[in-house]
Amino acid sequence: MQRNPVAKLLLFGATGDLARRMLLPSLYNLHADGLLPEQLAIIGSARTEHDDAGYRTFAKAALDEFLPDDRKDDAAIAGFLERLRFNPADLSDLASFKPLGEKVGDVSGGLAIFLSTAPSLFEAAIAGLQSVGLTGETVRIGLEKPLGYDLASSRKINEAVFAAFPEPRTFRIDHYLGKETVQNILALRFGNSFFEPVWNARGIANVQITISETVGLEGRGGYYDGMGALRDMVQNHILQLLALVAMEPPARFDGTAVRDEKAKLFHTLRPITAADVEQHTVTGQYSSGAMAGEVVKGYTDELGKPSATETFVAIKAHIDNWRWQGVPFYLRTGKRMATRRSEIAIEFKPVPHSMFQSADRGSASGRLQPNKLIIRLQPEEYVQLLVMAKEPGLDRDGVRLREVPLNLSLDHEFSGTRRRIAYERLLLDLIEGDQTLFVRRDEVEAQWRWIDGIREGWATTGMKPKSYPTGTWGPSAAIALTERDDVTWQDD
Repeated sequence: MQRNPVAKLLLFGATGDLARRMLLPSLYNLHADGLLPEQLAIIGSARTEHDDAGYRTFAKAALDEFLPDDRKDDAAIAGFLERLRFNPADLSDLASFKPLGEKVGDVSGGLAIFLSTAPSLFEAAIAGLQSVGLTGETVRIGLEKPLGYDLASSRKINEAVFAAFPEPRTFRIDHYLGKETVQNILALRFGNSFFEPVWNARGIANVQITISETVGLEGRGGYYDGMGALRDMVQNHILQLLALVAMEPPARFDGTAVRDEKAKLFHTLRPITAADVEQHTVTGQYSSGAMAGEVVKGYTDELGKPSATETFVAIKAHIDNWRWQGVPFYLRTGKRMATRRSEIAIEFKPVPHSMFQSADRGSASGRLQPNKLIIRLQPEEYVQLLVMAKEPGLDRDGVRLREVPLNLSLDHEFSGTRRRIAYERLLLDLIEGDQTLFVRRDEVEAQWRWIDGIREGWATTGMKPKSYPTGTWGPSAAIALTERDDVTWQDD
């Protein structure tokens, strides 16, 4: 795979929470493992009035707090801090870009920019970068979500970015794509011969994708109340997981082939309109309850005002192509739910005829169950295949079968290999110019088009979120969404 590493990395939002918790530790880990270009300089920028020494002190404190003890090495930390520079800038003030441009200096060796800021500042930031010559052919830009709040705003952002950074130099970040287990979806599908023959409507009965959170607003009330669960989680993370599960096999593992197939998949998602939005979607908003023995406020109490924003959404989606015709994809995400989990559950169709008569009678544990493939992304990372096996015994009353798991624990199987933060891979790919795990413009806009259709249906029908108690799996209507099809959510 061709790599074109840059000589400089410019981090906007370099004193924010994301930088402290993820970006600085990720860059340090890459440095400590000898994966960063030797001469790479890292320039931080934010409104905070740091100089170089002040920012190194800030970065050292972040590493002390967020690095695991076994990764702390005084010599490596000192070497990493030597890479760091800082220049304050206000993205809304064009004049503040001149000293920043002077700090960055010559970019003939390549510059990567990581822009983690409010979308409302994107146009001003790009205008400022253009004014000091930091948008030329040797410069690429990484954009942290959110990339708009609907199709129109997303297009506006994309047009502003495209004016200075054509698509081959634009890297849209969805950190889920940097997770090892997410990439393992591709390895499972396309690196093993036994899955692909049944990875279609003939072999699969349904697919479930769940991203559940136990947390509430966590100080993000202003942002979240303007977005809601559908735009905050489904539009990016869940639809990207859906694409990896359902897309056609790419010819190669590269930025063009993989993203071509994802984009094709998004265009085959069946629109959900006002005519069927009440049948195919459920929305909810958490109310007060108890979690971990503590009383927890409901959403509106936590927010401090009335709101009709959904904190939970469940969707029955369909893909209109030959591979997936008739297969339902159940998508679910929410806050203040029973457990924290990111998971894909694929249920295969049952055997057409059972020769084990006694296995089809009695308790649920004794019945013949369809095989399931469970891909857990967090908090644990594993792949589990549920299969039927014979129970031990003399079988005087007939053979009895029981569902048993075949487990692949990534932590166990690769115990000698350090599990990397998703941002380590994404930052390294940005520095080296590999776009495979970044999201292309046509993908983003196709995702927004589908999401906008659902929101329009909600508005037309007057759908409002149903209340669900904190610590549960959402409104009871979400259970009915699957049980109408004789399907049960994978909640174990």
